[in-house]
Amino acid sequence: MDTRLGKMKKPRNRIPRQFKPIQQLRLWEEVAEQLKDSILSGDFKPGDKLPSERELAEQFKVGRIAIREALRSITNSGFVTMRYGAAGGAFVTDLTFNYLASAYVDLFLSDKISIPELYQARLHVEPEIARLAAQRVTPEYAELLTKALEAEELQAHASLPEDIDSKQTVHLILAEMCGNRFFEGFARSMMAVLRKVAVTVKADYIHPEGAHRPIVEAVLAKDPVGAQEAMRRHAVEFGEALLRMDKEYRQKARGDSQAVSQ
Repeated sequence: MDTRLGKMKKPRNRIPRQFKPIQQLRLWEEVAEQLKDSILSGDFKPGDKLPSERELAEQFKVGRIAIREALRSITNSGFVTMRYGAAGGAFVTDLTFNYLASAYVDLFLSDKISIPELYQARLHVEPEIARLAAQRVTPEYAELLTKALEAEELQAHASLPEDIDSKQTVHLILAEMCGNRFFEGFARSMMAVLRKVAVTVKADYIHPEGAHRPIVEAVLAKDPVGAQEAMRRHAVEFGEALLRMDKEYRQKARGDSQAVSQ
């Protein structure tokens, strides 16, 4: 019987493709993800206290070091706040845009984002916020806008931080009115960065009282196109003050750095 073994082809040694190694999540990252999922799904409500480190370690079957790292992570991202003492522990917070705004400020301070970039983004976003707000006017929002405008125009002799807060109120109300929470998050974060810069350089030239009046009047008249154009003009006019503040801020930062190094 001819089995033709001598004529059989030898299998070729194929060079395998370069696979990437699978990276397993560190234990604390997996714990942090599950804790966040529990909070987001409503298992833990704002104000609730999470189980103790010991209890979490038993439930997750991991060491307490991994639990501490996970709690530190979700604390930094704003999901919980740590309290100390006999009644202390990790307590669930009510997530707000404040955490996003703080992150924007930190990115600015670490030179990851700039005022010119913020100005460019503002030219696109804020006119759209005004346009949408003009389509969503309610008696409650109309009253808020009117009172904010009146308060702003009476703040000529207030302290600089109070003056800035007053002038930003109209923007924040419009951002809430527009109904787009991504836009609202951006607006609040942008205002936080601008406030930081303005207070640092003591910018008392932000813009005159009444600069928001054309915007508010167009919104209250339920005129989307007029509100959009009024906000666009305001953003362009304020852009000069923005760039001036940025220049002064950078000069101050360089001066402070040189003073420390001497």
